[in-house]
Amino acid sequence: MARSRKSQISLDATPYYHCISRCVRRAFLCGFDPLTQISYEHRRQWVEDRLLWLGEIFAIDICAYAVMTNHVHVVLHVNLRQSEQWSMEEVITRWHRLYKGVPLSHRYLNGDRFSPAEEKILMTLVEQWRETLTSISRFMAVLNEGIARRANQEDQCTGRFWEGRFKSQALLDEKALMACMAYVDLNPVRANIAATPETSDHTSIQKRILSIQNNRQQPSELMPFIGHIKQEMPEGIPFPFKDYLELVDWTGRAMREDKPGFIDNQQPPILTRLDISEAQWHRLTQRFEKQFKCFAGQKSSFERIKDCFNLNRMPPNLLAG
Repeated sequence: MARSRKSQISLDATPYYHCISRCVRRAFLCGFDPLTQISYEHRRQWVEDRLLWLGEIFAIDICAYAVMTNHVHVVLHVNLRQSEQWSMEEVITRWHRLYKGVPLSHRYLNGDRFSPAEEKILMTLVEQWRETLTSISRFMAVLNEGIARRANQEDQCTGRFWEGRFKSQALLDEKALMACMAYVDLNPVRANIAATPETSDHTSIQKRILSIQNNRQQPSELMPFIGHIKQEMPEGIPFPFKDYLELVDWTGRAMREDKPGFIDNQQPPILTRLDISEAQWHRLTQRFEKQFKCFAGQKSSFERIKDCFNLNRMPPNLLAG
């Protein structure tokens, strides 16, 4: 039986989640349809633009993404600390970028005075909005609904564009996070629609590379790599970006069947730090969705957080350790 989305997400367990949305019947509704000979490639840019726009509004960081022809991968980080630091004005302003709001919220931004009762009502409402702006389910719903309406308008039709449910995987530890991000960033290479990560359109790895090349800075729309965790460090992915680039490039070359023995004998530093074998890494990055269901990580990581999900039975295929 499928688990409800609420039961698959627990911020007490992990703030990192891998989400996948697929077009209905897995049709090429965002790419080139070989049956109709119609190209919908421009819709991939729609998805990428809307995804990055939502990352500016929600207290949710985008770690990795890949917009494919008939599905979308995204690795998200729920940033509760950021949402808790927002002022009431900040929450209302962000909410108004998504929805119309209510008369009280518009009066507040206009500087109007409130009675104690009105102020209490608004404060309660703002706290509800603050919580909603940390919701992965709402994030994915707003992403998918906007694209579906726009595509249906273009096609002059009605009906579903996406499958009813998006798939969610909790990433329980650093191994799972790195493996999943590499899996997502290498999706176009695996699908044989791009030769290298830097030529993989509509992916986070391409956006990161182009930003470094053009500005020598990490893109502000994506969660940054901050290197090794130290005290008083900003929120970010706890690895150097250079190591991640080497990891993705090494993994991509190793996955190509037409280049046997092309892998350098020296493993990337990140694999040594994560204590993960070469064979295990390939298995993770080639079959991430099939390897794991709702949870990805080590058995010890699941034991640590299983009470957050009210689970006693160990999920299948978790890693040893």
